[in-house]
Amino acid sequence: MNFSDDELERYARHLVLPPFGGRGQTALARARVAVVGAGGLGSPCLLYLAAAGVGRLTIIDDDDVALSNLQRQVLFATADTGQMKAERASSRLHALNPHVETVAVPLRLVADNADALLAGHDLIIDGCDSFATRLVVADAALALRVPLVSGAVGPFDGQVAVFKGHDPALPCYRCLVGNPEDHPERNCAATGVLGALTGVIGSLMAMEAIRELSGFAPSTAGRLTLHDATAGRWRSIVLPKDPACPACAAP
Repeated sequence: MNFSDDELERYARHLVLPPFGGRGQTALARARVAVVGAGGLGSPCLLYLAAAGVGRLTIIDDDDVALSNLQRQVLFATADTGQMKAERASSRLHALNPHVETVAVPLRLVADNADALLAGHDLIIDGCDSFATRLVVADAALALRVPLVSGAVGPFDGQVAVFKGHDPALPCYRCLVGNPEDHPERNCAATGVLGALTGVIGSLMAMEAIRELSGFAPSTAGRLTLHDATAGRWRSIVLPKDPACPACAAP
């Protein structure tokens, strides 16, 4: 892929990295990524993916920007309150990097539209705050055979994992969570969340996405990374494939 002079300067710090270089940058430029949720996790994730030069970013979110979002959702400004997150995110990301195509989808992702909204992407990123939506995203990623980067946060802790359940040797999202009930009352409005924590986890989600797309290092699929902000501690655990998983177990 031939980069313009502007792109060569913009991505210079990537291009000089021996394990990344032009091959990795080209892979990013050709990639199509869907991001479900442009909130606390989606905001930093989207910013780093756009800055890195991912070719097309589809932003799926049906919510408006609220003043209470701005403590952690760094993609938005005070003047954006009351406007659709997907549309404001698309505009901000294009301003950050005009070489990236941004597509705003101001819709709620549900079982009836998930395949249509997510098909044609090379990677799906889930940073939403609803278990019901997470399961829909995970099931669609599995059916479409597309890698899924999933992130989640609690008040002072977070986690990130890459799922490739279509691989017979690797777990899917349901291997980790099973069939949980959604608890809409357990959201950050009710429980609180440390703003900077969402930046840490969202940035790690972007890192895993860039790893998957560029191949600069082996995939971390099959591992769960956990962060405890109160203790300042990280740990990584292996996720086995569940032979009785309702989604990906062999028939």
